[in-house]
Amino acid sequence: MEQCACVERELEKVLHRFVIYGHQSEERLDELLRSVCEIRGQLVAFGVQDADLSVLSQTMAQCCKNIKETVQMLASRHKDIHGSVSKVGKAIDRNFDAEISAVVAETVWDTPERQKYLSETIVEHLYRQGMLSVAEDLCQESGVVIDMSMKQPFLELNRILEALRMQDLRPALEWAVTNRQRLLDLNSSLEFKLHRLYFISLLGGGISNQMEALQYARHFQPFASQHQRDIQILMGSLVYLRHGIDNSPYRSLLETNQWAEICNIFTRDACALLGLSVESPLSVSFASGCMALPVLMNIKQVIEQRQCSGVWTHKDELPIEIDLGKKCWYHSVFACPILRQQTSESNPPMKLICGHVISRDALNKLTNAGKLKCPYCPMEQNPSHAKQIYF
Repeated sequence: MEQCACVERELEKVLHRFVIYGHQSEERLDELLRSVCEIRGQLVAFGVQDADLSVLSQTMAQCCKNIKETVQMLASRHKDIHGSVSKVGKAIDRNFDAEISAVVAETVWDTPERQKYLSETIVEHLYRQGMLSVAEDLCQESGVVIDMSMKQPFLELNRILEALRMQDLRPALEWAVTNRQRLLDLNSSLEFKLHRLYFISLLGGGISNQMEALQYARHFQPFASQHQRDIQILMGSLVYLRHGIDNSPYRSLLETNQWAEICNIFTRDACALLGLSVESPLSVSFASGCMALPVLMNIKQVIEQRQCSGVWTHKDELPIEIDLGKKCWYHSVFACPILRQQTSESNPPMKLICGHVISRDALNKLTNAGKLKCPYCPMEQNPSHAKQIYF
């Protein structure tokens, strides 16, 4: 990420110079415009016949000189900015390797089936982003056929999200009521939070919405046992409705970040009901690739320098483990404490009678004459008594 920071610093310098240049240009041009308007006003007021031609000539000459100097100065400073822009390009060339094919397997997309999977992943990402027309064009050009049953949930999801961004809760409430039981099975509080936000929007309307807010409070009844404290706060805010909620101890109810939060909650719960991940697989893969690529480039360079070409075969494995951060953890991972290797389907974790866990490969290597001595405690046991663990 240091390379990105270097380029970002150069970009910030260029943007700062552009801002300064813009302000200075506006000031100088406004000054020239006022000067020209003053001269024009004098000519209109006194007329050319009454004006002193020598004074007028000097004034016009001085005005033209100022205009010329200003244009030259702005052109010179604009030229200097071009130099700063070129430095950004040099910083990119210096910090990034344009050729990344060395760390990519040439046969990764060589079959029609894999190309189809890639196209479908891109189309799904476009549907998630609400770019329906672009997705349709890609389907036509790539020949990918998307079932309407796959497309319809994304259409509905984007329609509701667009309404939420416009602070319209009705489509989301209708969807939540329709899927109430499924949301309850997920222990979701989406429906309550939607009703809560609608109630808060009524509070924002002032005393004129008092009766409507009281009537709407009936929607909280099914959630009284789980959200009693929140409901008490909402009902207590009605006392201050006459004087304005924003001038009361309940002014935190009117915070605008609640709309962004409800969009995130709806996306998370809707994707859970549809059996989808919250984030697009394409965006996750792209972000992971951005983190892994610099490490892989460095490893490739080291391998070439030490002439160890057989270390990395570009198959379904990497020469080293790359930490992508907790955000990319989607399942439990167990690394064998003996062999220091991550377990897999072919080398699963095995639980010994004593309770310690090692990998199957380590179990086989530690077995001697049909007996196994635990590497962590003195218990001797039969290797066949070890049981496979599923995380």
